[in-house]
Amino acid sequence: MRKLVTGKDEIRLKPFQLICLVAMIQFVIAFFTEPMIFTHEESMWEYIGRNWLRNGMVPYNGGIDNKSPLIFLVFGISDRLFGVNFWFPRILGIAVQSLGIYFLFRIAENRISRRAGLFAISFYGLSLAWRTTGGKYVSFTETYAITFILIAIYTAFAFENSKSRFLSGMLAGFGLGFRFSAVFAILPLLIYILNRNRKSGFVFLLGVLTTAGLLILLGISAGIHLNDYLFYGFTDNFGSGTPTGHTVAWKLQGFADGFFYSELLLFYPAVLAYFFINRKFDFLKGWLISEFAGIVILGIYARNHFKELLPVMSLMSAFVVNRLIEFYQIPPRQFLLGVWILFFPKSFEPAFAIKKIFVTGTNPEKNNKDSGYEDENTKKDLGIWIRDHTVPGEKVFVAGYGAQIQAYSERQSPSIYFNVTQTIFAKKRLFADLSSKKPAMLVIPLSESYAGFVSDDIRSYINGLAKSSYRLDTSLYNYNIYRYRN
Repeated sequence: MRKLVTGKDEIRLKPFQLICLVAMIQFVIAFFTEPMIFTHEESMWEYIGRNWLRNGMVPYNGGIDNKSPLIFLVFGISDRLFGVNFWFPRILGIAVQSLGIYFLFRIAENRISRRAGLFAISFYGLSLAWRTTGGKYVSFTETYAITFILIAIYTAFAFENSKSRFLSGMLAGFGLGFRFSAVFAILPLLIYILNRNRKSGFVFLLGVLTTAGLLILLGISAGIHLNDYLFYGFTDNFGSGTPTGHTVAWKLQGFADGFFYSELLLFYPAVLAYFFINRKFDFLKGWLISEFAGIVILGIYARNHFKELLPVMSLMSAFVVNRLIEFYQIPPRQFLLGVWILFFPKSFEPAFAIKKIFVTGTNPEKNNKDSGYEDENTKKDLGIWIRDHTVPGEKVFVAGYGAQIQAYSERQSPSIYFNVTQTIFAKKRLFADLSSKKPAMLVIPLSESYAGFVSDDIRSYINGLAKSSYRLDTSLYNYNIYRYRN
């Protein structure tokens, strides 16, 4: 005879307590994972956001990246308030992410049970901190897009009237404003609402379009051209030389690494069980399939892209666990402890990073040799050195993937392509910019990775420019630094 689950066996933790615990774990992962500087992506957004709010250069005129102006605004505000820093965007990201975790709890509580909501917090909160899912990248656009989508889903489920449908659509529109890929969550939600009530579906869609229209109008009023946003944010990201321009073999390897050689495997038993237990094709199944399709269609398989699968898999897992507890009368507290042990991020990187804080800093002279790669930790030091050896009005161009150096230098690039982009259009624009607006300083990597990842024509043009118009000033941190010959 099985023991019944009694009130004393139930989980007495409050959602706020669990979310705070998860936020503490996320803080350690975000701030104490190497390298402890701007990530490559954060440095691009810092540079563009700083140019926007500090120098009056709107996005796509003050630097190019394929992201929404909203994320540039976040980093621009951070720079305006606190100068060059990565801590404010990450703390803000943790706060926004925690809000998303809370609304995932509310969705699970509304559709399943309070107990399932606590398990959903655990599944989702812990998996967000995995290295597999880009645990460090809490300041990225996925954080904002997913949170808005979760609030939109809760609003659609909890309040079934025209006002809530419109509000849900507007919230989903903000998610789309941060990432185009949010459409893969919006589409199944739209289909779900349409199936329940066609009029409500159109009201929801009107809400999405309203937010999109407002964001476009705000962008135009700020001086951002819509065609620039669509070209740099969408059109120019497909084909040779773009982030999606990889071979089939590369994509297959990325697919295998992301879906099979990763901690996502921990979700699969519960997700499969959900499909068998709940035979009806419901919203969660449609959401999971749509998000999976979005990752495959994009085909980059960046770790942070897998965050978009976590909410729906967490809800499915919470449903299955709740069912198992009820059917087999398993003490919920024991099951929750097992989930925390199994899903807790298995990374020692924060421990090594904390230890490194107490180790003496790098010596520039030790980094003049070609080590085969560009050391991330010294890019901040080189950027600060450039800042200290130039004046604010001077232009600095860092060849290759030098966005981190550019961000820490607090100097403008002569080209909107301050970080290497290898499309045909980008190359033409880069060569034209460097030809007409020669920078005061030219910084060229000596690493093998620069030669391996940057195309011959770009490297040849920059080397020719250095020989014809510049003199070698010094070599630091595995970079040659050239000064313009007046």
